[in-house]
Amino acid sequence: MPTASNDPSPAPDHPANRPPTPLTGRRVRAAIVGIGAIGGGSHLPALAQLAEEGETEVVAAVDIDADAVKRFCAEHGIPHGYTDPDRMLAEQRPDLVSICTPPTLHRDQTIAALRAGAWVWCEKPPVPTLADFDAVEAEEGTETGGPYASIVFQHRFGSGSRHVRRLIAERTLGRPLVAHCQTTWYRDTAYYAVPWRGRWHTEGGGPAMGHGIHQMDLLLDLLGPWSEVRAMAGRLVHDVETEDVSTALVRFENGALATVVNSVLSPHEVSRIRIDCERATVELTHLYGHSNANWSITPAPATPDADAAAWRDFGADVPSSHLAQLRELVASMRAGQRPRSSGADGRTSLELIAALYKSAFTDTTVRRGEIGPGDPYYTAMHGGAPGWAPVPAQASAGTSEEIPA
Repeated sequence: MPTASNDPSPAPDHPANRPPTPLTGRRVRAAIVGIGAIGGGSHLPALAQLAEEGETEVVAAVDIDADAVKRFCAEHGIPHGYTDPDRMLAEQRPDLVSICTPPTLHRDQTIAALRAGAWVWCEKPPVPTLADFDAVEAEEGTETGGPYASIVFQHRFGSGSRHVRRLIAERTLGRPLVAHCQTTWYRDTAYYAVPWRGRWHTEGGGPAMGHGIHQMDLLLDLLGPWSEVRAMAGRLVHDVETEDVSTALVRFENGALATVVNSVLSPHEVSRIRIDCERATVELTHLYGHSNANWSITPAPATPDADAAAWRDFGADVPSSHLAQLRELVASMRAGQRPRSSGADGRTSLELIAALYKSAFTDTTVRRGEIGPGDPYYTAMHGGAPGWAPVPAQASAGTSEEIPA
């Protein structure tokens, strides 16, 4: 198995900003960086399914554990294993790189892949800060039809979210008025005994960043741009740097008002979105993924039966999944188009989380677009706030990623 030194600089034959190779008439060459539960349990099965359909081939896997990546490649028939992602990029020149490492590594690994001409599919949270996200976006091939970096927000994808997004966008249900977004999960002390958990440096934040980001992203995908947020955060149970619960009030540009709750203190675990529109209430209740059966639509009184029946017709069931998102990503690659969940579209939920933290830690209302260069919350989600900013000696480097986060 090829290995390399600890030198982070690109190999001599690894040209920066290499334009993407045309994909016409061939499979997308993919590589997985990080072979833990996310990489092996979610990304690889999605890539393998598309491989069966003639769309992709997995040409390489990367992990810091040389023995583990060797076993992984042998088990899954992957021809090349590496411990150095830069060397893999130089030698294999993949079209697509799945990044499944801890958040603190995402920025550098994504930029390296983009500079090598590879599109990126990066696990959430994409990067720890807005400054990191903007640095990644600056490396995308916006003038050449790629490469682009897309974030894994698989809850956006599938038949249920697609159907409801269309109903709301077309105002079929009337104006959206009131919404609720809930990620109330349970994580015990053993979960936080892993050294890199609950740390700003390695996770970028607490349940708002690592757990609730999926439901908040889906809410934004359904309702559109947010305009302002007012939030609170607490550290009620766990001995961590970050919060273990947060609540927020969010106003959207369309006038809708929403409540958002993110918790790891909740024995009855549930993920839920509810949107009350003028003509109907839409609800999604699930935990880590949803199908058509997890959605319900309750019409307002006197709604014609034909309208209610049409709203409740979600079509063929396509569950939310990594596979559903990957299908669309590969189609975008072949078309040379920016994929959903990248660029400004992918940044919106990260900006909301930064604003949530700033509001909670400064006791102020924060408006969209307010956090930029020069703002302490642009370069750190804790913003250096007393009582929340980490003591330097407490920071530790993460080495793995698990699912569910």
